[in-house]
Amino acid sequence: MTRRLGVVLVDYSKQRHSASAKRDLPEKSNGKFVQIRNQRQEYLVISPGEVAVYHANIVERFCKERGLDGSYDNARRRFTIHDPAWLITGGGRCDIDTTKKRIRFYGESMAYGRFDSRGFKEKVLSLAEFANYRMTIE
Repeated sequence: MTRRLGVVLVDYSKQRHSASAKRDLPEKSNGKFVQIRNQRQEYLVISPGEVAVYHANIVERFCKERGLDGSYDNARRRFTIHDPAWLITGGGRCDIDTTKKRIRFYGESMAYGRFDSRGFKEKVLSLAEFANYRMTIE
């Protein structure tokens, strides 16, 4: 029997706007995201595009916050988690419109490949932050 993992949202755009910029989130935003998981939990990690030049920047920040060891490749475009219990399953881009309650996930990460879309819509819409959103996957 395969155990279905729950998903936890880690949204760095909220942290950036509330802590750093001292202003509300914009009604429309776009950025990058990665999917990271271990045996117990799956994480959807979203970051504004201007903060994360590469998907690897998102992974590095996630790891530092959790005390996970990792390192960049020579070009600093891929951050690898050293603990084999953790897996980066892919990434892409996202657009969020809080006024119209729409979210769009698309594209892929050059470092980690396309995100895993199996059950993705159900997982994302099960999050309280996106419960009443319309979602598209391209």
